[in-house]
Amino acid sequence: MTRAYQEIYLSRAQSALGDAFDYAVNTCGISGNDFVGLFTASTISRRMENGDPPIVTGKSGIEIAVDVLLETTGKSTDAKPEETLRRSREYWIGWAVAYYQWYSSRNYSEIFQALCFDDLQDMYDTLHEADISKFADIADERIREHFKDTNLKRIRSVYGCTQAELAKASGVTPRSIQMYEQRRKDINKASAEALYRIAKVLGCTIEDLIEK
Repeated sequence: MTRAYQEIYLSRAQSALGDAFDYAVNTCGISGNDFVGLFTASTISRRMENGDPPIVTGKSGIEIAVDVLLETTGKSTDAKPEETLRRSREYWIGWAVAYYQWYSSRNYSEIFQALCFDDLQDMYDTLHEADISKFADIADERIREHFKDTNLKRIRSVYGCTQAELAKASGVTPRSIQMYEQRRKDINKASAEALYRIAKVLGCTIEDLIEK
C-alpha cells in the first residue's frame, strides 16, 4: 500500500495530533466530539492525510489546534497549556488515530464516523499500553462493520452505473463484479489488469478499490 508520507515522519504526526486533541479538550475546554467535528471539517485534516510537509513535519499540535479553530470558527485562542509529565487520554486518542490514518490510508472523516470520540475514550484503559497494532485491528473491524458496502459497490453506485454496465465497459465478467461486491471473492487478489479496467471506467484509482 502506498502511504501519503514516509514512516520516519509518523511519530511526529502522531505526537502533533495527540497534542492537538489534548490542547483543544483540556486547555481550551472544547468537547472531544466537537473538536472531532471541527478537525474533520477543516482543510488541516485533509492536508495531514495527504502528507503535506508543512503540516506533518512543520506544525506543533498546539499550532494545528489553533489553525483548526481559526479556520472553522473564525476564532483564535492563546490559552497556555499546563505542564504535565503524563500523557492524557485525549493525547492517546489523537496519537492512535493518526497512526491508524497513516496505516490504513483512510481519511479522518471515515475513521471518526466508525469510531466516535466516546468509543475511543472507552478503548483507552485497555489499549493505551498495548501495541498499536491491537488498536489498528480493532479499528479495521469497526470500519468494516460501519461501512457495509465494499469500495467497489460504493464507487459504482456514486458513478451511477449497474453491475452489467460496468462489466460491459470494463471487460470484467458480471459474475466477478457481483462476487467482489458481495465479498465472495477478494478484490485485493484480483489481477492488476482487472483492477485497472474497473478503475478506468469508474474514474478512480486502483487503490480506491482495494479493501483495507
